[in-house]
Amino acid sequence: MASGEEDDPIIQEIDVYLAKSLVDKLYLFQYPVRPSSMTYDDVTHLSAKIKPKQQKVELEMAINTLSPNYCRSKGEQIALNVDGTASEDSNTYSVKMMDKQTFTSIQSTTNTSRYAAAIFRQGELHVTPLQGILQMRPSFSYLDKADSKHREREAANEGGDSSQDEAEEDVKAVTVRFSRPESEQARQRRIQSYDFLQKKHAEEPWVHLHYHSINDGRSDHERQYLYCQSMGGSENTELVKTPKEYLAMLMPPIAEEKIEKPAGPSNVLSMAQLRTLPLGDQVKTLMKNVKVMPFANLMGLLTPGTDSTAVLRCIQQVALLVQGNWVVKSDVLYPKNSCSPHSGVPAEVLCRGRDFVMWRFTHERSVMRKEIAGIIKLPPEDVKDFLEHMAVPRINRGWEFLLPSDSDFIRKHPDVAQRQQMLWLGIQSKLEKVFNFSKEDLAPKKDQPREVVHMSGEQRLKAARERARQNPPSVQKDLRAPPQGQAGDCVSTGTGVRVKEEPVSDAEDEPMDTSSAALANGSINGYPSSATSSPTSDPHNGHAGTPAPSPSPELRDFVWNTFRKHYVLTLSEVKRLFNLHLASLPPGHSLFHTVSDRLLQDTILMSHCKQILVPFPAQSKAAADEQKVFAVWETGETFDKHRQVLYEIFTKSYRVRRNAIQAKLTHELGDQSTKADMDRLLKECCVSIGGMWYLKGTLQS
Repeated sequence: MASGEEDDPIIQEIDVYLAKSLVDKLYLFQYPVRPSSMTYDDVTHLSAKIKPKQQKVELEMAINTLSPNYCRSKGEQIALNVDGTASEDSNTYSVKMMDKQTFTSIQSTTNTSRYAAAIFRQGELHVTPLQGILQMRPSFSYLDKADSKHREREAANEGGDSSQDEAEEDVKAVTVRFSRPESEQARQRRIQSYDFLQKKHAEEPWVHLHYHSINDGRSDHERQYLYCQSMGGSENTELVKTPKEYLAMLMPPIAEEKIEKPAGPSNVLSMAQLRTLPLGDQVKTLMKNVKVMPFANLMGLLTPGTDSTAVLRCIQQVALLVQGNWVVKSDVLYPKNSCSPHSGVPAEVLCRGRDFVMWRFTHERSVMRKEIAGIIKLPPEDVKDFLEHMAVPRINRGWEFLLPSDSDFIRKHPDVAQRQQMLWLGIQSKLEKVFNFSKEDLAPKKDQPREVVHMSGEQRLKAARERARQNPPSVQKDLRAPPQGQAGDCVSTGTGVRVKEEPVSDAEDEPMDTSSAALANGSINGYPSSATSSPTSDPHNGHAGTPAPSPSPELRDFVWNTFRKHYVLTLSEVKRLFNLHLASLPPGHSLFHTVSDRLLQDTILMSHCKQILVPFPAQSKAAADEQKVFAVWETGETFDKHRQVLYEIFTKSYRVRRNAIQAKLTHELGDQSTKADMDRLLKECCVSIGGMWYLKGTLQS
């Protein structure tokens, strides 16, 4: 050691001070495209601005147009390409010459914890950590602006057809194609996409700065903050680390690389990982993934020897008892501020609907999906999700609860069962207020058990006639006789049955519910099915049937506002928008309890709209509701005539070219039709693909 010290003697000791005055404000600017001998100190800085979160800086510097090295003709040509010939305040170059250039920063490194600016004075070294290291490079955004001007001029010369088609394509993707809400994976991909990041970066506002040259008095004042301000303060402590510890801080040892395990699905958790969690989290994770489980199976999945009493305390926090089995609570699956991945319905509405399905299974082994959807009035995808969580479809029995009743658990734990029963009574009272029903309305009669059978139309007709004769007068007074001159083979009651044959509506082999309650309701997702409407009640079939109920003011307002926003809609799209409107209503709101297809169509026709008879091709696979196209006919403005001419065109063909529409408008309206009117008309009512134009909603994939 002695010889080593002699070979490397200490020449001088220097005190090092940490200056913190500019610790969050100090940036190092680098100019990689400029030689170090040619600084920008003497160049006039016109403006400066920064986005602090992104550490993005823009500097505007003047160009010496009087220099012999400056090409005046090139500068004037660039200004002409960028700004054109017009003189406006928004022009990039106000003097019709490129007299300035912009420098934009990029980060040299994202981690500046190892970098600092140091200044040496009188045997003392003062160090200030850097907030960021930025490279300033010339920006050529003015060339992009020149390209945009060039494209605009070309589009104007060509009449704007191609640019209009491209613009309409963009509009179609946003306003015409009503796609489902994105999944979590799609949302993550979108968040990580370049376009999304660019949009987020653009949202941060610029902070404008004042530039002071190196010889300015304000710069001298700020440079004083590079020195430590409290030289004798208590914060300046000597380094008490040992040489080995100090060396380890300067050069930390290389950590051994851990062998990464193969990445598995995000929703898969191994049993070994599961058992490292607290007991409450174990139970919650299992129930959230399995959704329905007997208590004995739950105990088998936990660590052997786990106290069953502690598990019972945990399970009651995240699940409810249904037929002796535990079903995960709705608020665990749908946390607050979340929404449906299918329809975008808020979590609060989803929880109420799922609680109703769970409550029904506490009293019945099987339920009918149409009956559930008619009460909770949620989109079919969400109702199907609720049922798939806890039931399976059975032929001729609807949806049956997934597991057999666990009477052993109820017998072994009567206190838990009693507590859960009291909890369900409280939930039932809330559901009755929300959905406006009583338990007696849904429970089948004891002496007449509810039967679900599959009947033909003739069998149901005979049964309805027999039931009509046996009903007491208080019920028969609601029966409506068929019109004079027609066979009395159709009976429609407000409380009895509908005798028109109904098809099976569910693709997963769910049977037809022929009980009186379901048939009286006759609705799918809040709408009576078109199959349940009696022929005598259709105003378009030539029969003078029962008069339809008049629409409520609220329904007329909904239809009016919807068509003033979308202009052209198919009946299926109106239904979808109406379903979303129902789901957004406050709890207990029974405004649109029974709205049939006929009432909805009549309301549309009463709202200054007309049905457009679009001649769909014979091979079209569109459903009947998708082929019923309605459009705004009169709004009281002069532009109505343009729309009416357009609708007349689409009664001849379901797709047309733009020039055909333009020719028809010119022929009918003459000079009243302008290019702006044409663009507005297509944007409001049509969608374009492959150079052809379609009415909204009529474009088939």
